[in-house]
Parts: sequence; C-alpha cells; structure tokens
Amino acid sequence: MHEKFLKPYDPKATEEGLYNAWEESGFFNPDNLPGDRSEAFTIVMPPPNANGRLHAGHALFITLEDIMTRYKRMAGYKALWVPGADHAGFETQIVYERQLEKEGRSRFDMDPQDLYKEIYDFTIENKKFMESDVRRLGASCDWSREHFTLEPKVVTTVQQTFKKMFDDGLVYRGNRIVNWCAKHQTSLSEVETEHKEQKDIFYYLKYGPFTIATARPETKFGDKYVVMHPEDPRYAEYTDGQKLELEWINGPITATVVKDSAIDMEFGTGVMTITPWHDQTDFEIAERHNLEKEQVIDFKGKLLPIAGEFAGLHISKARPLIVQKLEEKGLLVKRDENFVHNIKICYKCETPIEPQIKEQWFVKMKPLAEKALAAVDRKEITFIPDNYEKIFRYWMENTIDWNISRQIVWGIPIPGFFNAETKAWVVETDEEKQKALIDQGYVRDQDTFDTWFSSGQWTLLSLGYPDEKELEIFHPTDVMETGHDLIFKWVPRMVIFALYLRGEVPFKTVYLHGLVNDAKGKKMSKSKGNVISPIDIIEKYGTDALRMALIVGNTPGNDLALSEDRINGYKKFANKIWNISRFVFENTEGASNVQPQLTEADTIRLKELSDMVADVTKDIDEYRFYLAGEKLYHYVWHTFADAILEESKPILKGEDVAAKNSRIWLLTHILGTSLKLLHPFMPFITEEIWSSMPNRTNLLMVEKWPS
Repeated sequence: MHEKFLKPYDPKATEEGLYNAWEESGFFNPDNLPGDRSEAFTIVMPPPNANGRLHAGHALFITLEDIMTRYKRMAGYKALWVPGADHAGFETQIVYERQLEKEGRSRFDMDPQDLYKEIYDFTIENKKFMESDVRRLGASCDWSREHFTLEPKVVTTVQQTFKKMFDDGLVYRGNRIVNWCAKHQTSLSEVETEHKEQKDIFYYLKYGPFTIATARPETKFGDKYVVMHPEDPRYAEYTDGQKLELEWINGPITATVVKDSAIDMEFGTGVMTITPWHDQTDFEIAERHNLEKEQVIDFKGKLLPIAGEFAGLHISKARPLIVQKLEEKGLLVKRDENFVHNIKICYKCETPIEPQIKEQWFVKMKPLAEKALAAVDRKEITFIPDNYEKIFRYWMENTIDWNISRQIVWGIPIPGFFNAETKAWVVETDEEKQKALIDQGYVRDQDTFDTWFSSGQWTLLSLGYPDEKELEIFHPTDVMETGHDLIFKWVPRMVIFALYLRGEVPFKTVYLHGLVNDAKGKKMSKSKGNVISPIDIIEKYGTDALRMALIVGNTPGNDLALSEDRINGYKKFANKIWNISRFVFENTEGASNVQPQLTEADTIRLKELSDMVADVTKDIDEYRFYLAGEKLYHYVWHTFADAILEESKPILKGEDVAAKNSRIWLLTHILGTSLKLLHPFMPFITEEIWSSMPNRTNLLMVEKWPS
C-alpha cells in the first residue's frame, strides 16, 4: 500500500498538483484524447466577468458543466468545454467607477481613452484571479481555446455582425424612448432594469374641465394633450382635436383633446394628460397621432426651462415645491397617500429609471424572435426544467426593439459614422474605409455596444466564427448551462444570433440552475455580510466537498441554501472514501486483474453494483445530477463501507482461499468502479486514489466509463 494512505486525506496538499497534471496531460483538449472519438460533445462556458473573483453561483455552474464534460470524456466523446472571460461592459465600468469614487475621481472628468486604458489594465489583472479560481474548482476546460470578449478578432466579428444586420435592415437608428440611468449617464435595455415596489403619493389635479391623476407632477409641464377613450360616454361631448384653453402650473395653456383606445376607462377618471418624452405609453400615443414631444427633464434628472421657476432643480427636490404651487393655484383636487406601484430602476445602482427620448441604435426583434419560436416549435431546443420554455416563449412573443447603444467607454465601439450635412448614417468596419469617411467629414459614434450584443454571439465567437473549421465539429453545442435568471436576458439572444448568422440553434439543451443562497435561504450580498467565497471554502474543506454540497439535492431551476455544515458533511464523505480505499489496498495487495470464479454472494454484490452503474448513468444522461450524486453517496457510504467492507472482514481472515480471492477481486472492482462514477463529481480525491490503483494505465479522467 502507498505510504500516503498512512495519513488522512489532505486536499490542500494534493489539488494543485493534480490539476497541473491534468492540464499538462493535454486531455482538456479533445484533439488529444485517446481512442477513436467520432462523436463530439460541446459546452461553451458562460464567460465569468473578468472584473473580480468568483462567487458561489460561479462555483455551481462550473461544477455542473465540469460534471457533464468529465462524464462525456470518460464515455468516449470528443468532449470540449470552451472557457471564456467577459469584459462585462456596464457592470465592469460600474465596478471601476466605485474604485474611482474611493480615490476622489470621476469618469466624467477623464479623457475617454485614458479611462478605457485604466479599465483595461484593471480587467486584465482581475482576469488572472478569475481564471485561477476556475482552476481551483477543478474545471477541465480547454484553456488553449479560451476567448475574451474584447480580443481583437471578437471585436471585429461583432462589428461585422452589426454591419450585416444594418445592411439587412435589422438594425436602425431611431429617436425612441430609452431607459435612462441618470447616475451612470447611459441608456439601458429592458433586461438591464428591474422593478421595485414603492409607496408614493398619487395626486389628483384639475386640468380644465377634467380631473387627471399622476404620481409624477414634475413631468406635467409639457402636458398639452388630454387623452380619453373614444367610446367613453362621460366625455362624448369632446371631439378629437378639440382645443381647450385652461390654467396650468405656470399659467394659461392651450390643450388638445386626443381620442385613443389605449386609455383604460376603468382606471382613475378615464382621462389623462400625456408626457410623450418621459413615458413609453405616452410616447406610443404621440407616435400614433403625430403629436409634438417636448423634453421636461434633462439627462441629469433636472428640470429644463419649460418648468419656469423650477428650472435647474433636481426632480426629487422640485416635486414638493410643484405640488405646493398647484395647491396654491387651486389645481390640487386631492392626494392618495397610499399609492403603491412598481417603478423601474437601474439593476446595478437602483436609481429610478427616467424614460427619455434619445437617438440610439435599435435591433428589430420581431423577425429574429419569430425564427427562435419556430426552432422551439420544431423541438430543436429542450429546456430543463421544461416550464422555462413558457418563459422563453413569452419573451419571444412580446419583444420590443432592442436598444444596443451604451454611453460608456468600456465595450466594443459601434462602427457607425454620421454626416451632419446629409444627416446620413453609414456603418463601416474596414479601417481604411473608416479613415476615408472621417476625411469626408463623417463623425464616429462614441457609443459602445450593449454587452449582450457580443455575448449573444458567444457560442459562435468562442468556436472561431466566421471560420467554419471548429463550428462544423462542435456547433450546435450540446448544452447551455446557466442561471435561470438568464432565460430572458442571454439565452434568447444566443438563439436569435445563431439562427440569423448560421441558420441553426446554438445549443440543443438549456439547463437552468437556481441561485446559491446562504444557509437561511437568503440571497447573498456584501451589504448583508453573508457572501460565501468558494475559494475560502476550498481552503477549509477542499474542492470535492464544495462540489458535492452544490450538487446533491439541488434540482434544476430551484435555489439552493448552502451552509458550512453541509459542506463539512461532504468533507467527511471524502475522508470516508479515503479510508475505504486504504482498507481495500491493505487487504488486496498483489490482487490479480483477472476475474476469478465468484461466490454466489459476490455475484449478487456485482449485480447490485451493475444496477447502480446503470441507474447513475441514466440519471446523468437525463441531467438528474442531484440524484446521481446522492445515489453514489449512499452506495459508497452505506452499501460499500457499512455493508460490503464489514461482511468482507471475516472472509479476508478466513481459510477459504477461493472465497477470499473472489472477495479481493470484488473489492478492487467495486473501488475502481466507484472512483470512476464519482470522478465527475469529486475529481481530485478520486484521481489521487486512482494513482495507487493496481494495473492502472492512464489518468482517471480518461478512463472508460463503467458499463
């Protein structure tokens, strides 16, 4: 027996060396795998943000994807897991802006090129830490194929996709309502905003002969259209286009009656004024009726000259003063102090979103979404859990055009050029032609792409698109494993881009995991002080214990409460595996690799093992990793250790040579099979024990999966 088994298992002393051995073997690269492997299996890693260390959610997805990859590699597939790193546009810029704030600096006082350089250096430095964390978790991904979303080839390809979409009429430049974050001074897409329930005062105001209601009186300076449903009998005397003279906040105005069926007759008084510049619904009404749109609030959240005496005030300070004036003029009818509604906020800083009309680049989503829905109708994509198909369909059936312009420096530049004289926009990706355009007086767009525009092409970009060499082998990928919150953010965009650019789905299966919460089921956050660092956990308990704690009992789509007690329980399991191995090696030295004539009892145990192999294999094939891990735990601890080893002790000490030889072979076979089955879940300890197995010929990671 190897002397290492004289001591308890020490993850800290073994894991780094084992990972180095795997990486140096070259077997992470499917081109180097032994044997004839005609069928490919591919996973593209959701690229972690390159701006910091990994969190518990990263640990979960890396564990799940590594289980799939290691299993398929052992099952004889040309298994490829492509790693990546995401520049994470808006998110990374916010992380860096917080650092600037601590230093007493602001990005708004910096030269854009200097800011970009600083964020680039910051990101590349943190990328190293992120990649180190991925390795610590045992990820058997092919580092030779790693890609970064800001590497030159990716940037060029993303810009070429934009040009193709522009040429195909799927991208346009338009003045439309956008979600504006006044703190970070950028527009955001729908998926970069969240809704927050908030209690406000609902004000009922006198508007000529009508009573209107609003929670935002600060927007009302520009309200010169009063809208009602054309079939509302209460307002039958008023006609569309009718002019009314009335007293308003800053004096007399002329209001115009607009009849529109979008008005809900049951809500409030059934009549409302509209602020087309600062509300999506109002904007759409104004578009239908060709009405003027006037900006009331600037892009920093302050009132413009249209607000008269309130101009220059931030809306939060102006609101009570405006209400006071309305009351003094007799225009405040009543207040509802208990008005609860959902407001839209920036998903990173929680600043309330200010709808603004801004000229931006938009993607026409409807024709792309129709392709995605058709692919799902054809059963080309399977969702796990299957109820997420309904969510995917909802987002594809209710798309709005996607604003892809961001007013930040950290990202892929939009290759749009504007001619002020002709008012024409040109999209050009060729550098020489870009220079010629600038010489002709064109001005380059200063905006960058929404990070989802590049991430949406990730399965293609990470496999070398537009080069077909890798794509022909590995695309469509087999599984997209990611968080359930990305079912409407990232997953649909990957589907539409792959269908648009290559005419095929990007993946065959979407596996969605839930959040990893703290021991009490609360969402982890730095402010709550309940964040669990996977690297700290690994230092304390070892990687295998963390991986098992993340998998066993964790059903897809559901959140997991992760406690240290749970992780410690699987550290004890790792120790149990070590002790089982020590017992087997102590009692089977010199064992033959040839199966002897088995006793009836050993034949029953062998059949039991065979059934367990079939059961676990079926669970893994059908993505029930939580069950496979649990069954392996119970078999190894309770069947192998508690039952088989205990019943073996008198046999091994007995005089019946045939029975002893039968049991020695059985114990060695069960241990070897158990190590193979456990390897995708607990790669480090199983590889370490395997290195002492008699008659081994290769690393466990490329051993044949038991049948």
